[in-house]
Amino acid sequence: MASTRDIIRRIKSVKSTKKVTKAMELVSAAKMRRAIEAVLKTRSYANLSWLTVLDLAKAAEKNQKLHELLRSRQAIKKVGIILISSNRGLCGGFNANIINKAIKSIERHAGAETEFVILGKKGATVHRRFGFNLAAEFDKPDVVTEIAEVLPVAKMAIKDYLDGRYDKIMLAYTDFVSAVKQIPRVKQLLPVDLKAEDNLGVIGRDSNVAMTKEIIAAKQQKYFTNQEYIFEPNAKEVLDEMIPRLLEIQMFQAMLESNASEHSARMLAMRNASDAANDMIDDLTLTYNKARQANITREIAEIAGGAQALQS
Repeated sequence: MASTRDIIRRIKSVKSTKKVTKAMELVSAAKMRRAIEAVLKTRSYANLSWLTVLDLAKAAEKNQKLHELLRSRQAIKKVGIILISSNRGLCGGFNANIINKAIKSIERHAGAETEFVILGKKGATVHRRFGFNLAAEFDKPDVVTEIAEVLPVAKMAIKDYLDGRYDKIMLAYTDFVSAVKQIPRVKQLLPVDLKAEDNLGVIGRDSNVAMTKEIIAAKQQKYFTNQEYIFEPNAKEVLDEMIPRLLEIQMFQAMLESNASEHSARMLAMRNASDAANDMIDDLTLTYNKARQANITREIAEIAGGAQALQS
């Protein structure tokens, strides 16, 4: 059994660690509240804007004026994945889950070359551990406040797709459901495929595909039934302006979802660490009391033995 001095030293060390984890929990909780508020403010607009993209695409398809950003390519030779991770660790399985989800999604494009564009320093794991090429790395703010912070990534993705560098662009992010539940997702960003089941259709919903389709159908019925579009001056110029803006909104919303998920995961991880520290302190205190009692019993026995020896 360890000495009482060693046990006291360990108790002090665990208490110091607990102070750190508790402080990090409080900081993450404050950031989480701001991030959730931002997510809830923009989620409905982001969902509706994506449905607008789909409806515009259908209208253009009927007129046989399918935009380049909507036109699927037959041969998928190169795929780009925009991966949103965190800058720091200590957030449980947040980064591991989204990275594993992104790696698993590559199986769907067997034979195609894959490159990553990462937002967040932890995303570099896909290069260090898995050996994938990094086409670009962007700084990711802990608190996203305006769409201008994601414009460089969105503009680069659109330009690379139009230039033919990528035949398909995916977006890997973590969808915020609640403070204790976050779902990693990999969604198709470009081209806007009307038949795909993995579009950025309903952000923030459960991963059930049937439920997602039902929600999309309900909103389309409510907002887009019997709508007719008149493109002025022409369909191409209108879609040239609208589709990139709506894609930027989707990336902005995905960033907000990821940030809310990250702060929620970190808060929960730090709370679990604080609870584990409390349990460890209780166990160490019990061990300390047992060791102290054993020392007292041994000293009493030694005193009694010495007194008996003197009497004899």
